[in-house]
Amino acid sequence: MLKIPNLYNIIYRTKFNLGILLPLRFGDAVKVLGDIGKPGGMKESDRVARRWEDLDIDILVKIFQSFDIYQLTSGIAQVCSSWRMACCDPLLWRTLDLSMMKSNFIKIPLEPYVYVDARSDKTLTRLLKTSLSLSQGNIMTLIFHFNLYVSDDQLTYTAERCPHLRRLVMPAWNRIKKTGICKAIRMWKDLESLTMPSISNPPYLLEEIANNCKNFSELKVMGPFDNFFAATIIMYLPNIRVLSLRCSMLVKDTLISILDDLQNLEVLNISHCLLIEIPPPPAPRRIMRELDQSILEKASRLREFLTCMNDSCSMCQRTRNDEGLMRWYKYEEGVWKADEGCRSWYSEVGKGPRKKETGGLESPMDTVSVVARVGNSISIVDLFVPNMNLGLYDMLD
Repeated sequence: MLKIPNLYNIIYRTKFNLGILLPLRFGDAVKVLGDIGKPGGMKESDRVARRWEDLDIDILVKIFQSFDIYQLTSGIAQVCSSWRMACCDPLLWRTLDLSMMKSNFIKIPLEPYVYVDARSDKTLTRLLKTSLSLSQGNIMTLIFHFNLYVSDDQLTYTAERCPHLRRLVMPAWNRIKKTGICKAIRMWKDLESLTMPSISNPPYLLEEIANNCKNFSELKVMGPFDNFFAATIIMYLPNIRVLSLRCSMLVKDTLISILDDLQNLEVLNISHCLLIEIPPPPAPRRIMRELDQSILEKASRLREFLTCMNDSCSMCQRTRNDEGLMRWYKYEEGVWKADEGCRSWYSEVGKGPRKKETGGLESPMDTVSVVARVGNSISIVDLFVPNMNLGLYDMLD
């Protein structure tokens, strides 16, 4: 159960924000909580007149918005009916972000190639049950860590209780079978955006999305992206508007197919990709260091074409070192969620390097190239930006 002094401290820290929204009611709330939290600071008559459940719901919701998922599900909803009502407010549950939670696992040589500790599985199940009960079907964005290995049963349970899901970020599918993901997709009629790993047999999934998710428009693939995957997208999702292949291995012919055949595509992100050209034999394949004019011409019709092939770029170096299959566990926590195609990214350009939480400046800065048409000519504009942990689920409103 949440301790009173802790709640008092949280209210004290957020009083300025609350004061802007609720200037007339906040003072009384702080006084009530302050008196309760201070030994001997409350009269007997006050104990009868003022009760926890009388605290304004709007204030409680604002306070609970500063809690992480572990605090929200720690039992504060059981304090009283008012607190449970505040804990179930839709403002708290638009997004269920589990990107800080990882499975306790070991790698094994046979499918599903990971073994997850039973206690770790129980922790995730318990967290999902509490969160989904409090959310009351209001979750629209669901984010899993790339080392959080969800089972079929956990995915089905989640899908049944998130009927209005629009964005799913789930990079790890090792324990999810074909039947499990297809069952979930059939329940997510409103799904618009998906971040997924590279899989060897994409047709069954993309066909399911095409048949059930009529508003689907955004796809991010984390891992090698081949001709077969591209052809499957072209066949089943020809109206897709946003495609991100950031930090993947990509063959030049595959890129040309995307530009030629996805006529409704508006945003394409190939930043930090390992771009491979495969000439006729016996010539060996080679890594492309820059885009040729034919690709730039084809990409000029896009609203945004994001590229980065800079030898000095830290992310480009990492993609090459990992041979197009990123070992995200080796790098900063959260960098796997980054995507330069986010609309919110533009608000950061021109502000200079941001400070990390540790207080240091991020360096080196990445270069993102945007192809632009000026009259009849085509040019590439280089934008120097810091590394940012922004996800594809923020790309479009």
